Amino acid sequence: MTLTYSAGSLVTARGREWVVLPDSAPDMLVLRPLGGSDDDIAAVFPAFEEVKGAQFAAPAPGDLGDQRAAGLLRSALRIGFRSGAGPFRSLAGIAVEPRAYQLVPLLMALRQRTVRMLISDDVGIGKTVEAGLIASELLAQGEAKGLAVLCSPALAEQWQEELRTKFGIDAELVLASTVSRLERGLDLGQSLFDRYPNVVVSTDFIKSTRHRDDFVRHCPDLVIVDEAHTCVAADDATAPGKASQNQLRYELLRRVAEDAERHLLLVTATPHSGKESSFRKLLGLVRPELATVDLDSKAGRDLLARYFVARKRADVRQYLTKEDGLADDSLAEKTAFPSDRFFKDETYKLSSAYRELLDDAIDYASERVEAAGTQGKREARVAWWSAIALLRSMVSSPRAAAQTLTTRSAAAVAASAEEADRLGAPLTSDSADSDALEGMDVAPGAETDGAGSRLAALAQRATELEGPQGDLKLKDLTRHLKALLADGYSPIVFCRYIPTAEYVAEQLEGKLGAKTKIAAVTGTLSPQQRIERIEKLAREAGPDKAARRVLIATDCLSEGVNLQHHFDAVVHYDLAWNPTRHDQREGRVDRYGQKKDQVRVITLYGADNGIDGKVLEVLIKKHRQIKKDLGISVSVPDEMSTGVTDAIVEWLLMRGREDDGALFGADAFKVGKAKLDADWNSAAEREKTSRSKFAQRSIHPEDVAREVTAVRDTLGGAGEIRAFVRDSLNALGAVLRDSGTGTDGDFTAEVGGTPAGLRDALAPVVGGDTVETGKPVPFRTDPAVARGEAALVRTDPVVGALAAHVLNAALDTQADGNRPARRCGVITTDGVQTRTTLLLVRYRFHLTLPSRTGEKQLVAEDARLLAFQGSPKNAVWLSQEQAADLLGVEAAGNTDPYFGERTMTRILGQLTDVTGHLEEYGDQLAADLDASHRRVREATGEIVRGLRVRAQQPADILGAYVYLPATTGEAAA
Repeated sequence: MTLTYSAGSLVTARGREWVVLPDSAPDMLVLRPLGGSDDDIAAVFPAFEEVKGAQFAAPAPGDLGDQRAAGLLRSALRIGFRSGAGPFRSLAGIAVEPRAYQLVPLLMALRQRTVRMLISDDVGIGKTVEAGLIASELLAQGEAKGLAVLCSPALAEQWQEELRTKFGIDAELVLASTVSRLERGLDLGQSLFDRYPNVVVSTDFIKSTRHRDDFVRHCPDLVIVDEAHTCVAADDATAPGKASQNQLRYELLRRVAEDAERHLLLVTATPHSGKESSFRKLLGLVRPELATVDLDSKAGRDLLARYFVARKRADVRQYLTKEDGLADDSLAEKTAFPSDRFFKDETYKLSSAYRELLDDAIDYASERVEAAGTQGKREARVAWWSAIALLRSMVSSPRAAAQTLTTRSAAAVAASAEEADRLGAPLTSDSADSDALEGMDVAPGAETDGAGSRLAALAQRATELEGPQGDLKLKDLTRHLKALLADGYSPIVFCRYIPTAEYVAEQLEGKLGAKTKIAAVTGTLSPQQRIERIEKLAREAGPDKAARRVLIATDCLSEGVNLQHHFDAVVHYDLAWNPTRHDQREGRVDRYGQKKDQVRVITLYGADNGIDGKVLEVLIKKHRQIKKDLGISVSVPDEMSTGVTDAIVEWLLMRGREDDGALFGADAFKVGKAKLDADWNSAAEREKTSRSKFAQRSIHPEDVAREVTAVRDTLGGAGEIRAFVRDSLNALGAVLRDSGTGTDGDFTAEVGGTPAGLRDALAPVVGGDTVETGKPVPFRTDPAVARGEAALVRTDPVVGALAAHVLNAALDTQADGNRPARRCGVITTDGVQTRTTLLLVRYRFHLTLPSRTGEKQLVAEDARLLAFQGSPKNAVWLSQEQAADLLGVEAAGNTDPYFGERTMTRILGQLTDVTGHLEEYGDQLAADLDASHRRVREATGEIVRGLRVRAQQPADILGAYVYLPATTGEAAA
């Protein structure tokens, strides 16, 4: 038996129509239902089942609809596409509409046979989306069979959620807490990385020698490494523990990268961090020659530009606005960043009782440090860390002070000075390293041997100061929050320690108005619990403008968590001792997707506590000024920040003594500050030079715009999805109401009154009880929705079920119930001056795409609107834009049904006269698709050799709609 049906042709089997796919063989046809998705693919054996060739049925003249019918049918058809014919196969199956600049890394990736990239865009630009786009495309094209994301355990659940909700990739979490459960389901000798093709893995869990070898042996062929800079930090002799951890991570990545066929994406906002050796190690993982290439030479920079993308916000704005001289209007996308941050530094003063307590605490710490200095190096370091812990918690809050005063110092158990540094430093410093976040918001201890009773007395005094009378810092915070809320802002208050955050949340309850909801998120919660608490706060505050929200948080939220959708102001209740931490806090809300034009930042600092003023002057303000002058944020290295803050503490402890040898005492202060300024300015200049040297110039904005426009023409945008869902549900009898979430576009729908076929399709998705009882189904613009809710994105199963129902009902003229989309229409309107016919045409394309594993045969679909004036025989064809505009014209009145049916019968009978044009247009689309594929892959001849795109003829005419000038229609009526 020979195969009589070519790929892309139509057949009838099992009572329905199918498209033949390229995987078919003479004795087995692989078929996808016409208009169906890849999930519906079936195998049919012609020897045992009847298979016939089919022609798509023409519209019936009597199947008339109103002016909305064409738009609903077109949208229903486009929503059903799950793979586009263009070079981006995955964009039809994702729930995010990428901006033009976010497609640059994807274009770079598709020009590589094996994808190796370092993505280092600025905080808040969307590196997760960029990496997800590349991953979903490689998986959709079959160039990768599995995916592993390596990240910190704190970000694992967020990565899992992003992959699932935005890219439709279901990934298992491989963490210390989940691995036992996963391994119980394995077959004998099976690796969990073979069992689960897509995984999100804790880097620190998998780097251990016990698990590393198994991961390397069974590693998926696509690996994404988040916060990649933490895997290659320079070996720092002053931090042996950290260097050892980094070395283990680097060894893991080195072995993963050894497989030259493995796709590898390294993601980090800080690839350089002022250390050339670390940067070179990262580049060496991407391509070995990049570790040593001369990056000052043009050849070196050109080589790097193929694998490295690093952009600040100023760089991506050229993709978002026309003001930069870009001629193509399709590039003029609205900037989804705030225009700027408004900074305001506010002072507070200590109450007299608090002032006395702080002075007594300083005296105690000073005595301990001086006495320990005569007892040995270990004792001196233990006393030093205890003193810093006491001073930091004392200026944080009375509750943090009390807890520190009654808690044993972590460094007290150290056997050596070096161990004391290792134990004491993390709890008192503010490292910019994201690895240092988890567990670092606990209040440190200050008690050492022999001082318990004295510290207990100080702790009791601290406890008595709780509340706005004794704690004027809290009183001032309340005032500032009221002002922010009155101006319509939703603030996050960042605290250094857990006791402070809990104390502030407790004290604010009831102080900010009855309708203000307050919640605290600290390191006592798991990463998932943190997200759940934030979402609960957002829901409780609701859309009512009188209902407001305030979040109190520690630095456990200063990295990784996206908060821009719920919050738009930041209050630094406790000063961080590293300005990069302030930048990271603010970056949680000042990022892509923030709706406020201006993010407000309030920094509270003590005017008379002896610490805050110096930190603000020497570190925070300097950091802001550099960012303002250069337009880029330059991190101060941890050791530089630590040296400055150590000097401040030393000055505070030694003040008033004759032997004042502090670095920041008198003239020494000026010398130390001058050195810091010089070193920081030098780092800033290096960073500025680096940004210019490594600017991404291999992909031009015009290149991106062309491909973005093609994708949107085929698939439609988010606005079309929202309009389709609302119009279809309204037409089908659903009851729509505002959701009350305060988010534009959100609504609820009661679907109990819709046709039985739609209710049956929705029941498995939203729950049978919801459908039968008439409980409203929430529709959200945010793709991350809970069970029972629907996201207004093309990939949501509720949207897919609705589109399938509308399309199937339109194609089945015998279907019972309401049919909102019809395949024909005669519309009388003022929107045309002569008779105009609009055709909705479906094209199928047969693609031959080269890949690493040989040629791939694919069938893809496209839907186009074609319109002509006059009769089919003498048609004057309109542009694509003019054809699309017809969907928005309004009817001037009703058209007589009898006249409409006669008109449609005549037009449909003459459509053979436009067959030639439809075929020519299909061939032109195929040629355009071929050119688009070649543009995207042009850098490597190997991956365009053998590329072919052919249109399957004849095309399917799904709908025909005749628009008559109002005078003609009225006369006919």
